[in-house]
Amino acid sequence: MSEDKKMEETGISRRQVLIGTGALAASTALMQFGGLLRSAQATGGTTEKWPWPYEKLDPAKTAQLAYDEWYRVFCGAAVINSVVSQLREKIGEPYKSFPSDAFVFLEGGIAGWGTVCGSNAGANVVSNLIIGPRIAGKDCEHGHSIGSGMMEWYSETALPVFEPKEPKQPTKIVQTTSKSPLCHISVGKWMKASGFALGSPERKDRCARVAASVAYKLVEDLNAWKDGKYESTTDWAPGKDLGITAQMNCEECHTKDVPSPPMAKK
Repeated sequence: MSEDKKMEETGISRRQVLIGTGALAASTALMQFGGLLRSAQATGGTTEKWPWPYEKLDPAKTAQLAYDEWYRVFCGAAVINSVVSQLREKIGEPYKSFPSDAFVFLEGGIAGWGTVCGSNAGANVVSNLIIGPRIAGKDCEHGHSIGSGMMEWYSETALPVFEPKEPKQPTKIVQTTSKSPLCHISVGKWMKASGFALGSPERKDRCARVAASVAYKLVEDLNAWKDGKYESTTDWAPGKDLGITAQMNCEECHTKDVPSPPMAKK
């Protein structure tokens, strides 16, 4: 006898069975979710609210972690993991629940599109986790300043600065100054100066060292903030000054086609 026939004889419809199965699954999921919430509450952790606590870290150790992590999850997630992995050990929750590896998409200037360098994006994620977003009020402005300052530092510094004790690629890695926070410009200028292609071991090691350099600088800034000694290194405010979000060096990509927004009346 078919399953449908059996259900007809017992007065149970397939729809009722499906509803019952769905209800059971939903009930089970809710019980599991409730358990996770109780576990987080018991340990004092939550991933819903921030800023999160911070304890000072060793910049050199963090840089080495970022360098090694680049070869696993690339630039953005490497910077994030270099900090978050240590805070998991020092603090526990909410860092234990933070899915750092999910930020692997920052690789290649976000999904390979060559926009903002993943290292810069990763540094902004971390500074906002720890200090909070600028929209939360004046007390959180340092988080925005650290992120914005990182973009400027990245643009104006001959990178990479970090030199691993045991490099995965022994070839000397030349330094270049991008004048831009963009992956496309930063990597492109380095490739032109070095002569190495995108897929070369040398280019990969260069980007691993750049991520490590950013992680080092990020922890230096966070440590200074923790000590109450951080001072913003940038006053770049394009929205206020130009009337449009922008970077400092638009002409790397644009020529006469730089958009000119209507300025607000003063």
